[in-house]
Amino acid sequence: QLQASGGGEGQAGGSLRLSCATSGIQFRHTRMAWYRQRPGEQRELVAQIAGDGTTNLADSVKARFHISRDVDNNVVDLQMGSLRPEDTAVYYCKAEVYYVLSTRDFWGRGTLVTVSS
Repeated sequence: QLQASGGGEGQAGGSLRLSCATSGIQFRHTRMAWYRQRPGEQRELVAQIAGDGTTNLADSVKARFHISRDVDNNVVDLQMGSLRPEDTAVYYCKAEVYYVLSTRDFWGRGTLVTVSS
């Protein structure tokens, strides 16, 4: 299960931190990711962290956001900095779990981030 938290209102130029609490997931066999969906748009990848800890961020956030994980506490965080109004969206946590012969995706409920100018 995935439980996202930390959304809310932020100011342009400010920071917010999102957390995704997980249960029943082994990070070394899972690629964790944050997606976001703006009103009227498709869901898009924001950041991901692979089982080996390798990270990848969308170009639009690369210099401003950071994804990390706490293996001991089973949490994946998205640190969002230099916020912009266009970062306003519902943010979703996703787990891509790799099994021997298949992959299964799990999604958490979204958390709304609103950035005012």
